[in-house]
Amino acid sequence: MIRTFGTGSVCARLISQGSKSAACRAGHHSGSFDVAIIGGGIVGLASARELILRHPNLTFTLLEKEKELAVHQTGHNSGVIHSGIYYTPGSMKAQLCVRGAMLTYEYCQKKGVPYKKCGKLIVAVEREEVPSLKALYERGQKNNVPGLQLIDAKAIRDKEPYCRGIMALDSPNTGIVDYRLMALAYGKDFEEAGGAVITDFEASDITLAAESPAGSAEGLKHPIIIKSSKGQEVRSRFVLTCGGLYSDRLSEISGCSPEPRIVPFRGDYMVLKPEKNYLVRGNIYPVPNPRFPFLGVHFTPRMDGSVWLGPNAVLAFKREGYKLFDFNAHDFMNAISYSGLQRLVMKNIVYGMGEMYRAVFTSAQVKILQKFIPDLKPSDVIRGPSGVRAQALDAEGNLVDDFVFDSGKGELGSQVLHVRNAPSPAATSSLAIAEMIADELQKRFGL
Repeated sequence: MIRTFGTGSVCARLISQGSKSAACRAGHHSGSFDVAIIGGGIVGLASARELILRHPNLTFTLLEKEKELAVHQTGHNSGVIHSGIYYTPGSMKAQLCVRGAMLTYEYCQKKGVPYKKCGKLIVAVEREEVPSLKALYERGQKNNVPGLQLIDAKAIRDKEPYCRGIMALDSPNTGIVDYRLMALAYGKDFEEAGGAVITDFEASDITLAAESPAGSAEGLKHPIIIKSSKGQEVRSRFVLTCGGLYSDRLSEISGCSPEPRIVPFRGDYMVLKPEKNYLVRGNIYPVPNPRFPFLGVHFTPRMDGSVWLGPNAVLAFKREGYKLFDFNAHDFMNAISYSGLQRLVMKNIVYGMGEMYRAVFTSAQVKILQKFIPDLKPSDVIRGPSGVRAQALDAEGNLVDDFVFDSGKGELGSQVLHVRNAPSPAATSSLAIAEMIADELQKRFGL
């Protein structure tokens, strides 16, 4: 349900999931807030929720450029609740994923968001993959991932009758969920706690007020002005941006660094025909190849009963380009002119060409998947949805694999915090990431 409230300088639309949502406080606050959060994806919504629950006496707004929340990366991902196997022991990603998975299950249980603990098998199909699989097991043990065990070929068939492999890492704590439903639940929590969700507000400029209006202290109390592409304005004391695919551009418009640059990578999925869904029970993943930057294609059951296969990873010619031939000249030139992408391509030229070939010819993708499920045929699949990943790259062509927080210099920069990179598994880790972001704002802004 969408409700529209007049707020003078803004048009607020609140999304509620078929229940009575708290009334928008934007009109009460006259478009001025203590903290404005830019970005209505799962990280922005989780952070907004955490902040307002910690600081109920402050006023908050969340600004989203689309007419609905969580429609980009949050609404175009595989829906896997990761358990924390892949990440370096002791790293922030490992800790956040393990804690985030636990918080996700607790939240879904409490709020009635449907989920399934369907498990995951990481399957070795070649002898040379076994050492890497055992190393993953040891890594998962160090990360305190619950329930991990190495299983043999017979146990693989017991769990996945149509899957073939010589050894697998069984992760029973891996699950699936509809992350958009979770994100909307976060938004509902935020609204019910008094937060104002303002949609159809594309932040195009972040500046300091030049001076206070005559007879008013507004410019001093809420010195930051966020302008939309349609000329609307919101004022705040502090700003948090969680812009995902546009995080670098949000940083630039507030006078902060353009690095690291966001380069969009599209992942295309195939979908099993419904009559073939019996081939897959849980998540089936390959042993990751350390020479390549992505995990590889896999089998993923979905909450709606479908089964997705993929994704590949190819350069997207548009930051929100979900179709094979979507193109935006500015986004394309911005990507290919960046030295970081050029160096990444040169380091992975053969891999990249293979990914592009498989994006066009699904039979080539099926051939890889047949290593795991030999009964799978090209006629068993159809083209499915695609997602676009906000991949942060440095100028040397390295994937930025950790969280990046950034503020600028001077009076404006010191009152803005940019979440420049929230790498996968950001959806799984969203509640844990929100705790970290709220701690960071407390430290920087003294909320």
